[in-house]
Amino acid sequence: MIPEIQNLYNIWNPNRIAKDNTSYQISFDELTNAIISTGPFYFYIIDFFDMSLSYISPAIAEIHGFYPELVSFNDILGAIHPDDIDFVTKAEAVSTDFFYKKVGFEKMLSYKTSYNFRFRLKNGEYALFNHQSLMLSLDDNGGLGKSLNIHTRIDHLSNSNTYKISFIGLNDQPSFMNLNPDRENQYLEKFSKREIDIIKLISNGLSNTQIAEKLFISVLTVKKHRNNILSKSDSKTTAELIKNCILQGII
Repeated sequence: MIPEIQNLYNIWNPNRIAKDNTSYQISFDELTNAIISTGPFYFYIIDFFDMSLSYISPAIAEIHGFYPELVSFNDILGAIHPDDIDFVTKAEAVSTDFFYKKVGFEKMLSYKTSYNFRFRLKNGEYALFNHQSLMLSLDDNGGLGKSLNIHTRIDHLSNSNTYKISFIGLNDQPSFMNLNPDRENQYLEKFSKREIDIIKLISNGLSNTQIAEKLFISVLTVKKHRNNILSKSDSKTTAELIKNCILQGII
């Protein structure tokens, strides 16, 4: 195994389940509506118990040239751009710290982790992809069971990686966007479920008045939320906000 991939395993191995026994789990079918597609994509389930793959989308063949019945997890990891593998390792380390030290491992099933990196295509060239992962199962001690991974090609939206990581809350959990893996002890800026709802409505082209009517709140409240959202996301315009949220897999 090449050293760069081994570094990723070093992040995951301490938290893998010791045996195929999970207590907290949700079904794959329940999460299919969480798959956000802004371009060509594929998905698979990784079992951290033995690093085996299942439910591999046939689209992986067209995108990477991998045969679904033969591809391994190491094959997929090996397709990450050599200059981005260090960032992916840092992002996974940040994810581990976020769940085990900040919000609690039991909330891992209520979050979608998202970040971008370059992937090698079937023709040997590289393109920017969005990576989203959703844990499907854990054991009583927070050991990693199975995870749904979704990879979406986004180079039609941007060729520039932000090298940031976001934790998108599900089941009414708050979201945390654009964390820098190189900054230690950074302040975690929360985005409430209401703010995420407003972002999605903005992306659908609704005006402040229309959003207010749909959410049964005042126009003034919508304006305050919009200003807070722009400030938290470090976006200067609504267009920049929407683009950033698309790149992070929020909308």
